[in-house]
This record gives sequence, structure tokens and C-alpha cells, in this order.
Amino acid sequence: MTAWRTYSLAMAGTLCLGLYLFASAPPPLPDVDQTAQQGCLRPVGQLFDSVNAINQAARDVYTRDIVGPGLKSGLRFDEDWQQPAVEAGPLPALFLRLTSAKLEAMPIRLSLYLGSDAPINKSNLFDEVQLQQFRAMKDSREPVFATQDGFGQIAMYPDIAAAAPCVTCHNEHRDSPKVNWALNDVMGATTWVYPDEMVGADHYVAAVEATFQAVSLAYEDYLIKAAGFAKPLQPGSDWPGAATGTQQAVLPDSETFMKRVRLTAGPALAAGLLPLTQAEDKCKP
Repeated sequence: MTAWRTYSLAMAGTLCLGLYLFASAPPPLPDVDQTAQQGCLRPVGQLFDSVNAINQAARDVYTRDIVGPGLKSGLRFDEDWQQPAVEAGPLPALFLRLTSAKLEAMPIRLSLYLGSDAPINKSNLFDEVQLQQFRAMKDSREPVFATQDGFGQIAMYPDIAAAAPCVTCHNEHRDSPKVNWALNDVMGATTWVYPDEMVGADHYVAAVEATFQAVSLAYEDYLIKAAGFAKPLQPGSDWPGAATGTQQAVLPDSETFMKRVRLTAGPALAAGLLPLTQAEDKCKP
């Protein structure tokens, strides 16, 4: 992240941004020299790192704390979860797709999609250009950044099999082209697109909050579906199997879910807020 023109502005901006990102129900950001904030530019890579940290935290929380224990307590997760007769929630990859759709419907100029060289859904298969980038990323397990005509700036992050339910689902799926996935395999890539190389602080904050909001809206769609089950699930503060130490078919409400997502994403977001050297300052005079 680029440094602010003065130390005091840097500290004020960091404190405000930190409170904004980590509070479960944050109030609006106070005005902190809006003209200076809008003029201070950051490399788009910082934005990509931040929103990807949010998305990864959401995937981890949903997979580890909802799907895993939910399956043990009798909840179902299915690729056809949106069909009226199917009493199930979205699979983790479909949760990401739903988050992507929510983000796409917002005015923010930020896009997200998931791709692979061996996807269950053929619409997620990389094209030749994407495949070259993916192979480079798969070998290094480091993000790959590129500029592509007609799209702008692109960042591809490894989608790693970090939870057993993901591995089991892909290995057992009838349409899976690969059935020997293992934990820590690179199963695909999360790709972000933004039109500009540099991002103003106001656009950075807007994109970060839009990503949090997209995750929240995606989860709320699941809660709406679960409320319509034959035995409706009414959301509360409990997590599947965690209320009394026994396996229970319960779901946390959106506020509880998002609080854990924010806390999980917190360390990566905090690291991104550390100022760079003055020599890399891109703030306009």
C-alpha cells in the first residue's frame, strides 16, 4: 500500500480502515481528508490481495464451519440446491459463484470467477490464455498478475483443497474429470478482474466493502432457502454441531457468519494496510 503524504494522515486512515474491516457491524467511515484519500493511489495488486483474502476467508468459514459439521448433523449440500424440491445448501464452489453473481450486480468495477483445468462444470474450464497463466501459478503456488486487452488487470490466485469435504465431493462426483484429488492440491484458481492499474483509496474501500457485502448476500440466500425446508431452519447464534457439543442441524445468522469471516480475513487485511516506503508513494501533491 502506498504511504500517505503525512504520518498523521496515514495513522488516521489506517485506524479508520481497520475499524471498518474488522467490526461485525461497522459504522460509516468518518471523513478523513477526503480530497487526499481520493488522490492517493495504490497498486491494484493490493486491492486484489485484500478482496481475495476476504473471499478465501468466506470459503474457509463456509466449508470448515458450515458444510463439514453440517453434513454430520444432517444438512445437505447439492449442486441443484436452488431447485424448489431440493432441501440443500450450495456446495463451496457454488457459494463462490453466488458471491461472484452478487458482486457482479453491484456498481463496483470488480469481477470474480473460479476456473480450473479439470472442473466439474465445463463452463469453468480455462481457455488457452488462462490455462497458460494457471500452469505458471500452479507450479509456483503464487498469484499471477497480468494485463489483458478488453479486461484490464487480472490476478489469478491458487484455489487449494484445504478441507476434506471439497476433496470428497470432487472425487465422488459423477461428472468430475479427476477422481484422485488430495488435500493441499491446487484444484483451480480464483481470478479477479479490475480495469485500472492504480486504485484510489475511496475505490479501494468501496471494493473491499462490496466484497464483504457480496459474501453476506450469498449466505443470506442460503438462509432464505433453509427457512423454507419442510423442517425450517431458523438462524441464530449457533453453528452446526457446536451448540451443546452434539451434532445439531442449525445455522448461524448472517451477522454471526460475517463476524467470523471478518475475523478470519483480519490478519491478511491488516498486513495489506501496512504503509510502503515514501519512495513508492503515489499520492498526488
